[in-house]
Parts: sequence; C-alpha cells; structure tokens
Amino acid sequence: MNTGPNRRLVLIGLGATALTPLASRAEQAQVNDAPHGNAGTAAQRVEFYGRHQAGITTPRPAAGIVASFDLAITSLDDFERMMRMLTERAVFLTQGGEVPERDPKLPPADSGLLGPVVAPDNQTITVSLGNSLFERFDWLRPLKPAHLQQMVQFPNDALIASLCHGDMTIQFCANVQDTNIHALRDLMKNLSEFLVIRWVQEGDVPPVVPDADGSTPSARNFLGFRDGSANPDSNDAKLMEDVVWIGPGEGEPAWAEGGSYQVVRLIRNMVERWDRTPLQEQERDFGRRKMSGAPLDGGPDTTERDVPDYSKDPEGEITPLDSHIRLANPRTPETEKNLILRRAFNYTNGVLKNGQLDQGLLFICYQADLEAGFITVQNRLNGEVMEEYFKPIGGGYFFTLPGVTGPGDFLGSGLISAARAL
Repeated sequence: MNTGPNRRLVLIGLGATALTPLASRAEQAQVNDAPHGNAGTAAQRVEFYGRHQAGITTPRPAAGIVASFDLAITSLDDFERMMRMLTERAVFLTQGGEVPERDPKLPPADSGLLGPVVAPDNQTITVSLGNSLFERFDWLRPLKPAHLQQMVQFPNDALIASLCHGDMTIQFCANVQDTNIHALRDLMKNLSEFLVIRWVQEGDVPPVVPDADGSTPSARNFLGFRDGSANPDSNDAKLMEDVVWIGPGEGEPAWAEGGSYQVVRLIRNMVERWDRTPLQEQERDFGRRKMSGAPLDGGPDTTERDVPDYSKDPEGEITPLDSHIRLANPRTPETEKNLILRRAFNYTNGVLKNGQLDQGLLFICYQADLEAGFITVQNRLNGEVMEEYFKPIGGGYFFTLPGVTGPGDFLGSGLISAARAL
C-alpha cells in the first residue's frame, strides 16, 4: 500500500502555503509599512499659470508652511535670474513629474523625499515680497506698493525679532506636509545662492467630514472654535476683486495689478489657561457657540453660516460689544471695506521652557488694502478680552506678486520690467 504523500496534493498544499502570505499580506500590515496613501488626492493638481497666483483663493488643503527669506542679491540682474529660476522650479513642483537621474558621483537632483516621481498633491507655491527688499535697493524703492510697510508691534504683541519680517515669503500648501517640505528643500537647494532662510513655520488644518447636505464646516483652531466662519465667499469673483485683488485705479503701481497684500502672524495660544476657562465665558469672549460655531443670537438650528443681527442687540446683551467677532466685524456698511480673506493653519512646536505647550495659529490673510484690511481690524481688536489667551510672537507684512500668465513669463516680471524702465 502506498503510504507516501499524494504528489498532486503535496503540490496543491505547497501552492496554498506559498499563496497564503501573498493573499493576506495586505491584511497583515507591518509596523514599518507606510500609511495608505490616496492616488486620487496625490494626483490633484492646481494650475500654476493665471492672472493671480494660486494658494490665495484656492481651497485650502490640510498642510501648509510659510518660510521667510532674506535675499542675497546685489543687482536687478541677480533679482531677475533668481525669479526666473524660482518660477521654473515652482512650475515643476506644482505640476509634478519624474525626477531626472544624474551621475551617482554627483549629488542627486532631488532630495528623494517623494520618491522617483513627484506627485502634484494639490501643491501651491505663493511668493510675496517684503518691505525690506523694496527699501534696500534704489531700483525697487520707487515701485514699492502703496501700503506696504514694516509690521509694527501692537499692544498685546511680544514679537521675537528672529520670527519677524523678511525680504520674501513663500507659502507652501499641499495635501501632505512632506510635499511642502520637499518643495521647501528643493527651492533652498536650487536657489541656495540667493535664498537665506530667516524663519519658517509649519501648520495644518484638520480634515472635517462634510455635513449631510454636502457642505463642509470650517475647521477648528486650537481653542476649539471654528476658524474663519465669517470669511467672504472666495468663489465670488466680484467680491474677491473688491476684497483681495489689486485692480486699476487704486493708487498702486501698474505692475502690482493682480497681486494682493499678505499678512502673516504667528499667534501663540495659552491653551492650558483656555482649557480651564468656563464654557460660557469662552463663548461670550468669542461671540459664537463652541460646538456649532453659530452666532449667540441664533436659535437651535442656527449654523456658523448664519449672520448675527447686531441691530437687534445694540447694547450687547446677547453678543457682547467686546466679543471677538463683534469687534473684528461690526457688520455695518462702513466696515464692509475692512473685509479680509483668512487662510490660517494650526501649529504646534513642542513645549516651551516654562513647561507649557507651544501651540497656536499660523494666521495668514490677504486683502487689496493693507491699511483698510488687517491693520484697521487689528486696531479694533486691541484690548479685547481674548488677549488673555493668545500672544502674537512673529510674522510680517508682504506683497503677493501677480500671477504668471504662461510659459515664458515669470514671477515678478512686471516689477522687473518697471524697474528697468526707471
């Protein structure tokens, strides 16, 4: 009698044994496996060319970085060469593509952080120039935007010099923070003869599940409130022309049309003190319901998108006169010209020397008139009750360049042409 194993069954058994790890490997993730990515979001691409730079009215993705630089340039020719190189790299980084191979005896063309193919990943790169750059050169000073100035210290500020100002800011936004870090390192490598980093701040926005009607609520800041509920509609082109973009006949240099003023503020939150504050006091100081984001004068079905009616509450019995939202936007015909477009991120930088969490808001906003926009709003907010819970420590004012119209054009081309015509 044949007591040996049946050859066919052995082969089947071996096949089953060999296939089992392959079939179940996806269900048995290893500790060092990368988190699952999404090919759809990695392929998302924002058009680089246009009248305006992307990254302003573009829907905000989950991750952001603002980096400030001092520029090592001595002439208009240096400036033009730098801006052409910056534009070339920005086009590649925002549109994606294969990384070229080099002789291995040379440094690689790319950091390799994203692998051999750079996915666009919703990347935007937004370039703005600081007051110090215009003031440093005779060939730029006459062309300085009308309202551009050095950021001053407001009464509640505790500005750290090393975290303020700069000749240029570059705002990086993408679905994944490594995409922004990759772009930052790429520019610092390829433009190392020009860019001297001054300060950098990473930030993120927590993803939010859409509501049943398909709309998406505003994200929450580290104080737990929805941030930017009263933002003007970025899809309203006419409104954006009024609020954000520089147009003709506004007293600005002709080259600046299509640009915008950028404000960056690094605002530290005293989260430990805030977390020990009673809810009713938090809502009173902010002027909204914490969970829903709705204004205080609304009913149970009111949402953050509903507009408070201050005319029915002239004494501030419902929404206090010194609440944050009422001071920031009193909603009068006269204050319509003070609207700004917010594009903020949360940040966390570890622990301070006093043992408190170093967390806060990477505040970014854009407006067509710096004086009528952020500066006026901030002056209304000086002395607000919320100052107990936050402290601005850095940032600056910058002018965001107009967009690049197409291949052959480059960032700042209008400014450089105007400078050559002086």
